[in-house]
Amino acid sequence: MRYTGQHLLIDGDDTLWENNIFFERAIEAFIEFLNHSTLSPREVRNVLDEIEVAQGYGSANFARSLQETYRQLAERHVSEEDLQYVHSLGEQILHHPMQVIPGVAETLDYLAPRHDLILLTKGNQDEQQLKIENSGLDIYFRHTIIVPEKDVETYERLVSELELDAGKTWMIGNSPKSDINPARKAGLHTVFIPHQHTWHLENQDIHEHGDSFHLLLNSFVELREHF
Repeated sequence: MRYTGQHLLIDGDDTLWENNIFFERAIEAFIEFLNHSTLSPREVRNVLDEIEVAQGYGSANFARSLQETYRQLAERHVSEEDLQYVHSLGEQILHHPMQVIPGVAETLDYLAPRHDLILLTKGNQDEQQLKIENSGLDIYFRHTIIVPEKDVETYERLVSELELDAGKTWMIGNSPKSDINPARKAGLHTVFIPHQHTWHLENQDIHEHGDSFHLLLNSFVELREHF
């Protein structure tokens, strides 16, 4: 089935451009540097997860989370030099070259004349805005919207503020927790495009809600087959 004249809300991180893989690499380097004698990498990660949730999103908060995790778990004297190194593991993410996912630009170019495209991403305002600008993809979107969180209230508010027809509105993204489940609960249709490096705290079982349509695609370019 092909859908025409739709409102397409599209996620940014790990849907349009690579993001979490850089955090994963930093975490691997951190765990290696910590070199804990008894805690497994998974156990170290659990401590980091708890601190990250409290700190908030973005590379700056992530860098601080690494430092706090190091302070709590280090089995040696916590030197300022070590803290600076740990901080640099997170800070360097902000300066990593933008990597737009292959096929995304061409697919947006195909979709833009046919549908109303709205970029909806969550996180630190300045950091997400920089990603949008560096991606060069903003030209395809009527709106680029950055929110601190994607929950049911966020989707309901956007539908109202942008005067969208919920029955013709889709949320497209890689996160069940932020992109799919709350959008479905708000009465929107959804397209789930899994990414192998999605932050594990964003993974959930996908819930059924009402009569909304739900598509599972293997890649962003497959949107051309449905829209």
